[in-house]
Amino acid sequence: MSAIQISKVEKSYKSLKALGGVSLTIEQGEFFGLLGPNGAGKTTLISTIAGLIRPDAGSVSIHGHDVATDFRAARRKLGVVPQELVFDPFFTVRETLRLQSGYFGLKNNDKWIDEVMENLDLTNKADANMRALSGGMKRRVLVAQALVHKPPVIVLDEPTAGVDVELRQTLWKFISRLNREGHTIVLTTHYLEEAQAMCQRVAMLKSGKVVALEKMSALLRRISGSQLNVHLASGDLPEGLRHLVSHDEHLDGNKYSLRVNEYSEVEGILARLRESGAVIDDMQLQQADLEDIFLQIMERGTV
Repeated sequence: MSAIQISKVEKSYKSLKALGGVSLTIEQGEFFGLLGPNGAGKTTLISTIAGLIRPDAGSVSIHGHDVATDFRAARRKLGVVPQELVFDPFFTVRETLRLQSGYFGLKNNDKWIDEVMENLDLTNKADANMRALSGGMKRRVLVAQALVHKPPVIVLDEPTAGVDVELRQTLWKFISRLNREGHTIVLTTHYLEEAQAMCQRVAMLKSGKVVALEKMSALLRRISGSQLNVHLASGDLPEGLRHLVSHDEHLDGNKYSLRVNEYSEVEGILARLRESGAVIDDMQLQQADLEDIFLQIMERGTV
């Protein structure tokens, strides 16, 4: 059984098509990235997964429970960390988490609440009023609220937006632990280096449609933008390779940066260098990162 099954989901707001037939399967235990520019439909899709928005067509299920027809069971399987800082100013941190536990019918949940607060460095703020917390601390509480019922599926919508480095490290350490223990994590973020470091698979949305869906490792290999940097001890770059030079001129002396689309191209480049009599002093393959890939896909509209 999949953790999340999204099938042909459509949603429009008057003339705006927010989601245009999105289909995704997120397996149990995955660390999955959902990426896209502003207005791509990410928030609408997350709201649909959470049961906050009813799609015009299609369906979403969490661990086999339809979010529309079996909402209560689906919601118990899901924890969502929203992008907006939403909180009740009249309660302390501990009271807030106890109240959240009550929404799921959980009594005597203090042991797990204490563990969550400890892992998010909230213990010393347990009796502080929510309105007295900094923005970063409030965001930690939002994460804690999403976890009080130990959901097997956790959705993080821009969880580190506007927070300090310490919280990022604390959060990712805890979330990585939960993922290792079997929790499914779905992450949306504009910090693409975070997605590249954490996610095993990624879907990219553009104008309400999935334009890329692949394992992170395969995506990084497939997309053009990698460079082979070579330093020649002697000889020169053959004329037949000069069209691969990434810049108008080579880097410095006998250093060249050559564009490569796939690893298989590297062997051919080295063979042509040997045939020309050039001797390689140093060589480095610099892979395209997720930001390069994201920009290429958004420009093309597809892989």
